[in-house]
Amino acid sequence: MAEVLVFHHGYGLTAGVREFAERLRRAGHTVHVPDLYEGQVFDSLEEGIGYAEKAGFDTITARGAAVAEKLPAELVYVGFSLGVLPAQKLAQTRPGAKGALLLEACLPVAESGGAWPQEVPVQIHGMDADPFFAGEGDADAARALVEAATDAELFLHPGDRHLFTDSSLPSYDEQAAQQVTRRVLGFLDRVK
Repeated sequence: MAEVLVFHHGYGLTAGVREFAERLRRAGHTVHVPDLYEGQVFDSLEEGIGYAEKAGFDTITARGAAVAEKLPAELVYVGFSLGVLPAQKLAQTRPGAKGALLLEACLPVAESGGAWPQEVPVQIHGMDADPFFAGEGDADAARALVEAATDAELFLHPGDRHLFTDSSLPSYDEQAAQQVTRRVLGFLDRVK
C-alpha cells in the first residue's frame, strides 16, 4: 500500500479533509495529514487565505516540507487547492516521490523547481468552470504538465465549484467527489 501525505486547503484542516484521509486509510494506505495552520480552521475561504497570506505562502510550504522531512522519501503527495503548494513542490523536488495528486489547483511546473520528474506520476482534478481552477490559470498549468510528464492525467469535472471534494463545506459536490475518490484510490493502487 502507498504512504500518503495530504495537505489541506485554505480553510484549514477541516472535517472533510480528515474524512478524505480516513477513506484512504480504510483502503489500506498509510496517511499523514498535518495541520499547516497550527490548529486554525476558518469559516470562509477569504479568512483562510488571509491567514496564509499573513503567515506567508513560503511559510505554509515550508511547514509542509518540514513534515515531509520526518517521513520516508517514498511518499505520494496530495494537495487540496492551497495544499498543492507544498504537494507539488515536494513531488517535483524531493527525491523518492511515488506520485502526486493535485486537487483543485496546479502550479506552472517552473514555479516549483523546473521540469516535472518523469518517474513521478501525477493526477490532477478540477471543475471546468471553477473560477479559481479554470479562471486563474490552474487548468492551463495542468494541461501543460500533462503534456510534459510521462505519466499524467487531468480530469475536468463539470461544474463551477471550488473545493467540491470537501464534504464539510457548502461547495461539496457528492457525485464529483466520489468520482475523484475512486480515481485517487485507483492511482494509489497503481503507484504503491
